[in-house]
Amino acid sequence: MSSLRPLFPLLTTAGVLLAGNGLQGTLITLRGSAEGFSATVIGLAGAGYYLGFIIGCWMTPWLLRTSGHIRAFAAMTAIAACASLAMVMVIDPFFWFLMRLVTGVCFVSLFANVESWINAQVTNSTRARTLAIYRFVDLAAVTASQYLLPVFGVGGFEIFAVMTMLIILSIVPVSLADRSNPAPPAPFSFNPKRLWMVSPLACAGVVTVGLTTASFRSVGPLYAEGLGLGVADIASFMSAGIIGGIVLQYPLGYLSDIISRRSVLLMATAGSTLTGLAMVWFAGSSVALNLIGIFLWGAFTLPLYSLSAAHANDKAEAGEYVQIASGLMFFWAIGASIGPLLSAVLVDWLGASAFFAFICAMHGAFVVYTIVRIIRGEPDDPDRGQFAGLLRTSPIFARMAAQSVDRPGKRADDQADEAQPKAEENDPSSRQDKTENSG
Repeated sequence: MSSLRPLFPLLTTAGVLLAGNGLQGTLITLRGSAEGFSATVIGLAGAGYYLGFIIGCWMTPWLLRTSGHIRAFAAMTAIAACASLAMVMVIDPFFWFLMRLVTGVCFVSLFANVESWINAQVTNSTRARTLAIYRFVDLAAVTASQYLLPVFGVGGFEIFAVMTMLIILSIVPVSLADRSNPAPPAPFSFNPKRLWMVSPLACAGVVTVGLTTASFRSVGPLYAEGLGLGVADIASFMSAGIIGGIVLQYPLGYLSDIISRRSVLLMATAGSTLTGLAMVWFAGSSVALNLIGIFLWGAFTLPLYSLSAAHANDKAEAGEYVQIASGLMFFWAIGASIGPLLSAVLVDWLGASAFFAFICAMHGAFVVYTIVRIIRGEPDDPDRGQFAGLLRTSPIFARMAAQSVDRPGKRADDQADEAQPKAEENDPSSRQDKTENSG
């Protein structure tokens, strides 16, 4: 544990930041509904966040190279806080779309900043434990933040002030307790055509997950509100889906290490489709049934991204992991930028029950495509690596996960990551730069 103590400021920063981000997604949906915005407008605001996510992925390496971690973090925190607070000052659909786009750019940059910072300070012996702690911090922070909604309500200024305070406070731990300034990450280059050639199934999987999970985060609160749930029950509804996503993550991953990953993908997607159909059927039932249903849906749905990524990496060549990780993140963000708007339009036209009908249609289509790939595709790689559970905060997390699992053969990008600190250690100018940056 003593080896992880220097990471506490970074993990504290990540927790406060994740809490602010998790609160914002639910709050904007419920406040928009209270202001009389249509489901389509609310879905458009959600899509704006993920469009900003795409932009931020490519802007972050340049920002960290030119400004350094601390300055970049401070700048993005200030912009995200201002954009978040501005939404309660100007109640306008188009303005909200722009502010959500800005916060999307900021948050992905902030997450990439923290994750690259953590990655620079851990060793191979502590990396897996650090990732496990980071995942727990994510789950706890996002879940706990949902319950700020019933405490402060969604109709006033106070909840926006609390959200803004969380974002601003995230800068305090790293500013006061961490004096390091690691090297910026390499650019997230990728080749979409190559990624599709490596694994069409993985590409289709992450697009599907983007379509449905982003809809859950952006339009799910509106669906729950349409069922007549109060603010406290909506907070529990969203939390149940998030917690459910952790329960089957590693059991399904472990199973995919033993049998065909395609088969596990098929089972998980079929489970998600069936639980989604149950949600449509029991939409007007008790709160307890809805909580159980969304818990099971999250349990089957959220591991799909990690399973798709593992399948793609089984088929990638040596040295392609970073490119595959960033490419999958890009395809996921495309789905995520479309899903909230599509699902919101359907809710506007057909009512709340159309939300899970949309999700079932997306997952059902992926079930059919997976069956086709199983029938037509080549067998799984017998030398495949181990499953790693992934967060979709930034491409940096996927790279950290790649370094934390044992693989049959060390990949070229892993070797480069290990060689870089040694080269910097032997370079006097590098040591001097680090001393100056930490002063």
